[in-house]
Amino acid sequence: MTSPHETDGAKGKLLIVDDDRPLRQRLTLAMERRGFTVVAGEGVEDGIRVARAETPDYAVIDLRMPDGSGLDVVSAVRDVNPKARIIVLTGYGNIATAVAAVKAGAVDYLPKPADADQIESSLLNHEGALPEPPENPMSADRVRWEHIQRVYEQCGRNVSETARRLNMHRRTLQRILNKYAPRES
Repeated sequence: MTSPHETDGAKGKLLIVDDDRPLRQRLTLAMERRGFTVVAGEGVEDGIRVARAETPDYAVIDLRMPDGSGLDVVSAVRDVNPKARIIVLTGYGNIATAVAAVKAGAVDYLPKPADADQIESSLLNHEGALPEPPENPMSADRVRWEHIQRVYEQCGRNVSETARRLNMHRRTLQRILNKYAPRES
């Protein structure tokens, strides 16, 4: 008996959506070698179209593409197959987008560059199992800085409103905003 994610002896149908053509092609070949039946899209609109036509068991979706957010593709995949295992890839990782991806239905969120082994492991990881801790996690200072930047952007780059929401003095916030992001250790 095959699992719900397996079709025709393969591991299942995998949708890859990324606007970076060379990355999409390399990942397609690597995942086909690992036993997935791969279908691909090059942007949000194309990804949604392919998802609706192919009903994938798995998906690897880039977060930021020229024609919109990969989260729209995540929603489309969820609509056609609520049990699909979806991973969001991004070169612009931060906590807010990771939370948004998981809320939209992704089971994991991987920063680029992610290799095919990481992606396969995440796609096939058992429900409820915790992923391996990152080798190089963000420092506490970097997490704090990312949070402040996110709130600042959400407040329309208004320093006074951001300071009020973060319960900090406006001048303290201005000093933090004028500094560069803390370096990763």
